[in-house]
Amino acid sequence: MNDLEFEVLDELYFVVSFSQLQEATGIEQSALKECLQQLLEKKWVKCMASIDDELEESEVDMNAHFQQYYYLATKKGLMAHNTL
Repeated sequence: MNDLEFEVLDELYFVVSFSQLQEATGIEQSALKECLQQLLEKKWVKCMASIDDELEESEVDMNAHFQQYYYLATKKGLMAHNTL
């Protein structure tokens, strides 16, 4: 896990919108998008259509809708975050 992934996961203990995550971390939009894509591939984060509605992996389109999604660390992501 790199420092950027650690910082992003630190903010995802609760459901957070992309804009809230960007504001909290101060990470530039394209870098944050890339980091979230990496975290999704590792299954450390999940995407949600709203605070209550989790998206299936096949429904996620990070190229078109990443700014509209909400994000939450998975159990696997939290375990990785807490082992450092």
